[in-house]
Amino acid sequence: MQTWQLPEHIADVLPTNARQLESAREQLLALFRVHGYELVQPPLMEYAHSLLTHIDAGLSLKTILVTDRLSGRQLGIRADITPQVARIDAHLLSANQGINRLCYAGPVLHAQPDGLLNMREPLQAGAEMYGFADIRGDIELIDLMLKSMKIADMGKVLLSLGHIGIFRALSDAAHLDAGQSATLLALMQDKDTGAVEAQVKAWKLDGMWAKAFSLLPRLYGGREVLSDARGRLPDLSAVGGALDELQAVCDAFPDCEIHIDLSELRVDNYHTGLLYAAYARRFPRRGRARRAL
Repeated sequence: MQTWQLPEHIADVLPTNARQLESAREQLLALFRVHGYELVQPPLMEYAHSLLTHIDAGLSLKTILVTDRLSGRQLGIRADITPQVARIDAHLLSANQGINRLCYAGPVLHAQPDGLLNMREPLQAGAEMYGFADIRGDIELIDLMLKSMKIADMGKVLLSLGHIGIFRALSDAAHLDAGQSATLLALMQDKDTGAVEAQVKAWKLDGMWAKAFSLLPRLYGGREVLSDARGRLPDLSAVGGALDELQAVCDAFPDCEIHIDLSELRVDNYHTGLLYAAYARRFPRRGRARRAL
């Protein structure tokens, strides 16, 4: 392949790989359809203000922006299909009563790759559920995610779980302002336990809340983390509810290898509660499911 003809991290897909990709796409869409998810096909390009929502500030770094020669307005080439599907649900399917199950599969274009070995024009396939707040919705999507990875023949899968609701509950109870919450979230992302302890000490938080925040980065491991967290975190109803949701997911997948990390806080990717991702042992890739309410 003469890569000099194309931009960096952009490549032609030749027949063998093209057949494999199209076969995987067809199988995934068939799986989604069997489970009641309806296909939508958003456009490759939209006005930038509708693509770059406040939900994911990091998306702006991935989105290629151009000027529309017809209107003079700024357009964005999609770097993620999820905001488009959310727009379709909110504005075009809002008259539907009850639950909307939508799926999609199509290319996205990134201004810069996610990693040195990643391409800038990946195929994104996914399913979204709208209008159902019960934990059963998350369990349904996790099951769909695991079945999707089985179709892709990724071998043994590790299911990773977290819950942003625990941090939110502690933050509200400790009366942290938005800036303090953002600071702690960044430190949690870095898994810097020492920095978390130093920060809460500098803020002179009440001992119970300081201890709870310092504990979160240490609460990771297998299913036993949940009972450990119940015994060591403050007795808040929101914390208990979050742990109940995590337990429900663990119970729903008794044969699946599960890793729980209560400081895994992906706050910029449409998450408000339960967090889940699946990591393939055979490949350095992951699948991720999301549920929108």
